[in-house]
Amino acid sequence: MPSVLPDGDPVPASGELPSSALDGLGSRPFGFYVHVPFCVTRCGYCDFNTYTAAELGPGASQRDYASTAIEEVRLARRVLGDAELPVETVFFGGGTPTLLPPDDLVRILHAIDEEFGLAAGAEVSTEANPESVTQETLEVLRDGGFTRMSFGMQSAREHVLAVLDRRHTPGRAAAAVQEARKAGFDHVNLDLIYSTPGETDDDWRASLDAALAAGPDHISAYSLIVEEGTRLAARIRRGELPMPDDDVAADRYLIAEEMLTSAGFRWYEVSNWAVSDEARCRHNLLYWTGGDWWGVGPGAHSHVGGTRWWNVKHPASYAARLAVGESPGYAREELAADDRAVERLMLELRLASGFPLADLRPSARTACARALADGLLDVEPFKRGRAVLTLRGRLLADALIRDLT
Repeated sequence: MPSVLPDGDPVPASGELPSSALDGLGSRPFGFYVHVPFCVTRCGYCDFNTYTAAELGPGASQRDYASTAIEEVRLARRVLGDAELPVETVFFGGGTPTLLPPDDLVRILHAIDEEFGLAAGAEVSTEANPESVTQETLEVLRDGGFTRMSFGMQSAREHVLAVLDRRHTPGRAAAAVQEARKAGFDHVNLDLIYSTPGETDDDWRASLDAALAAGPDHISAYSLIVEEGTRLAARIRRGELPMPDDDVAADRYLIAEEMLTSAGFRWYEVSNWAVSDEARCRHNLLYWTGGDWWGVGPGAHSHVGGTRWWNVKHPASYAARLAVGESPGYAREELAADDRAVERLMLELRLASGFPLADLRPSARTACARALADGLLDVEPFKRGRAVLTLRGRLLADALIRDLT
């Protein structure tokens, strides 16, 4: 949820979508993303659209947020009309969604169910900082229909957490996983970050060991990105910390792959590993495979039928628009067929299932053959008509995707 919104065409006050966006509505998977923009403190590396209590200002209230978000759910129903749209996935992200009372999160989920209906077996996830949940709050979420928890662990080393400005203690994430299991959650993810300044290979191995020992069925591991405007970027610019090194990041990725695979996890997207197909994050797969979703909340992005739009950024502006029955949409764009094809390639090639060779542009065939010869694509899937990244290809995925587009 980036903090700077792009420009685009105006969104009508009604939120009405172009007729082209509604074509085929219901034939593609449909989900909801709910952005909760509140944090106790701002992590030094974070560039997301989040606000501490001191930053909110007048006109925005954490107490009233659930009711405001529900108004956007009702707007979504009006905009999308009477099409039958069972919601296959719901994902609460942030910020820290679990700073809201668990009853508020459940209330938003129930509004989605009332307006659209949750599909049988729907996946309902929420992110959480480990210190923002208790056994009791997790039980309320599970009883209220949530099926999956995702905890921001980041590291098991105290000095690494300090560089990231994370406030939880190293062992808290593992305890939160156990509490989630006790509350009845079958699916639990831990997020990790590698190549933080000051982190060593042994630190990273210790974090992976701790994550595995906690017993999640899904682990996401991301290389630290230094975003302009963050406290971390300022510290690096002043020379207090070194810039993360790409070669170090590649080595850390190889360590992750080795340790996670040895523990029974398998990669299904470049930065995501799961113990089974059932443990994969279905909401993210909806994004990566061209589904439709409505993003609720300030700064949230949505996509329906090739039209993409994004909401106003500040919670006060967001609440003010919905209070008078207007869409909180800030701007939108209609993706041309070529743009959608490029985006599909960018996303699907990062998946373990790969991309069908028959759908490549003719101009990309030579680059694809070169990638195969260079060991970036797996030979056996290639023979069956699919471009699937090798381990080396995963390290160079961004460059390969540029070659193929």
